[in-house]
Amino acid sequence: MIGSLSSLSTLQDLAAKTIRPGPVTASSPPSLSEPLLEAAIARATQQLLDRQQPDGHWVFELEADATIPAEYIMLKRFFGRQDPAQEARIARYLRRLQDQEGATAKGGWPLFHGGPIDISCSVKAYFALRLVGDAATAPHMCRARAAILEAGGAERCNVFTRATLALFGEVPWRAVPVMPPEIILLPRWFPFHLSKISYWARTVLVPLTVVMAHRPKPLVPTGVTLSELFRTPPAAVRRWPGGAHAAQPWKSLFAGTDAVLQRVHHRLPRRSRALADARAEAFVTERLNGEDGLGAIYPAIANAIWMYHSLGVPADDPRVLTAWQAVEKLVCDRADETYVQPCLSPIWDTSLVAHALLESGGAAAEAAVGRSLAWLIDRQITDVVGDWAETRPGVPPGGWAFQYANPHYPDVDDTAVVVLAMDRAAKQAGQSTPALQASILRATAWVLGMQSRGGGWGAFDADNTHHSLNSIPFADHGALLDPPTADVTGRCLAMLAQLGHDSGSKAVQDAVAYLLAEQEANGAWYGRWGVNYIYGTWSAVTALNAAGIGPDHPAMRRAVAWLMATQNADGGWGEDGGTYPRRGGTGPDAGCRMGPSTASQTAWALLALMACGAVDHEGVDRGAAWLLHAQEEGGGWPELDYTGTGFPRVFYLRYHGYAQLFPLWALARLRNLRRRNSRRVTQGL
Repeated sequence: MIGSLSSLSTLQDLAAKTIRPGPVTASSPPSLSEPLLEAAIARATQQLLDRQQPDGHWVFELEADATIPAEYIMLKRFFGRQDPAQEARIARYLRRLQDQEGATAKGGWPLFHGGPIDISCSVKAYFALRLVGDAATAPHMCRARAAILEAGGAERCNVFTRATLALFGEVPWRAVPVMPPEIILLPRWFPFHLSKISYWARTVLVPLTVVMAHRPKPLVPTGVTLSELFRTPPAAVRRWPGGAHAAQPWKSLFAGTDAVLQRVHHRLPRRSRALADARAEAFVTERLNGEDGLGAIYPAIANAIWMYHSLGVPADDPRVLTAWQAVEKLVCDRADETYVQPCLSPIWDTSLVAHALLESGGAAAEAAVGRSLAWLIDRQITDVVGDWAETRPGVPPGGWAFQYANPHYPDVDDTAVVVLAMDRAAKQAGQSTPALQASILRATAWVLGMQSRGGGWGAFDADNTHHSLNSIPFADHGALLDPPTADVTGRCLAMLAQLGHDSGSKAVQDAVAYLLAEQEANGAWYGRWGVNYIYGTWSAVTALNAAGIGPDHPAMRRAVAWLMATQNADGGWGEDGGTYPRRGGTGPDAGCRMGPSTASQTAWALLALMACGAVDHEGVDRGAAWLLHAQEEGGGWPELDYTGTGFPRVFYLRYHGYAQLFPLWALARLRNLRRRNSRRVTQGL
């Protein structure tokens, strides 16, 4: 154990041994020097300051797997929209990913860096490359085809992929579970209702039900077939795959319902179908959201375009033009390639960078934070009562969305992180204003109103816990719902604690009880929105510390023990999407293994250990040493890994900002704590 920063010697020798060259051993105890630490913090701070937008916000690239750019090509080709130059750039991106991930995906495309082949992602990428002219006999296409067939063939694709393939005539429509647009007419007491599923499922599904009912065909023949990707011809497939998570008796009940709907869906009364189509169109149009799009996520926006087409809306209709603008806003051009982002993350990026800069400190950093908070205040949603009010009527709006604009769908996670930054800036940098304090009050009232009955918080809705619905055939991804989770709950509890809410209040007590109950037997917490147990553990222990749970509490001690047991030999921490349980739930699978060290996950582990009171633990020094040695000359950190989560086991995210801001946050906190007499983290995050 090392007592204070002044007692720490240089890190140069340690840093030279860490990261790639080899592990830091017990015989060479790690040490940190303040000048080296300060230099790293200064470089990291400056690179963030240099990236601030003129209006005060930050936004980094948000990259998913090959699916979204492939779907973009399919969408445009469906409507006969060809842009050879752009398609060539996207094709380069897809081929590069295939080559980059060849060691583990074996010629296919994975869901995350270093992951195994994913059938659905690979089929879409292959289809997109065929559409833009890559010959099926080309070597890279032969490798992809062999990998897909080896993994079971295209008949193993998920529901959303089969729906897209059905639009192009590659599989029969019976390959897709029936979800008729009439579901929008169901009363709230019915077992299925739109308010009982998540925001993302709602915005994707409503327009898609219309598309699946009308079954439009491409405006221009593609001249491409995917028959070579199927082990069994699609017409001969009798049982299409479902989700491994589906539970009985719901699985059989819903499968029987689907069998009936497959036979009768085209016989439903025309009057009810017309009413359902009109209701769905009104739902989408009300939430069209300008150039930011329906739900501000690519799948929903694309489905809105297909829906309007299915309903006969002209291509030059303002609604259709707006939806196309929203799609194009997600296109990201690089030096020699192009891809499409699933959404944009400016609110999340800006609020997290604000925390990192406040931890770093200094006049320039605090001034930049002040500009960012002014930008954030203007984007608080106070005039739209969104879908969340279905379960929380009467709660006044006051949250923030994840994207530039998404007024029907603010989320409590972004809101809590924004409030935490505002409150810290007001106290630390004297940036309190009447507008800022009013913003905090509105946001806090909204977050409190969104607490679920069990004490936790979901991201976008309260009490979104109708778990039987995850067993419907259409929900093979297992992410139809938005139940309370430890990571989101942690942020909300941290917000309340930092704002000084009474530890004896019901909201705080219920949240603490929820988090303590969610700890896994191994000492970790599940991470719903970040990969995975490292993220969840950081989210939970920072909140528990803020709420007054001390380092001697058994939960905190178990968390420290788990973190130290999972530290890599090189001093860092890492984890990939493979740690998510295969059949759902939150507990790790037997034999669950962590991954190579990454910058963002090492930073989360360090922040978690410091929140648990382990500031002077030898493992903290080793982790900090890894970060110092991994830092690039420009001040950031390299990271190809996907450490964000869209849907566990289905969709992962590479937040390009994570490796730039979280290591700075962790290193600056370590410096600050060791400069003080107290080792207790006093911030909520």
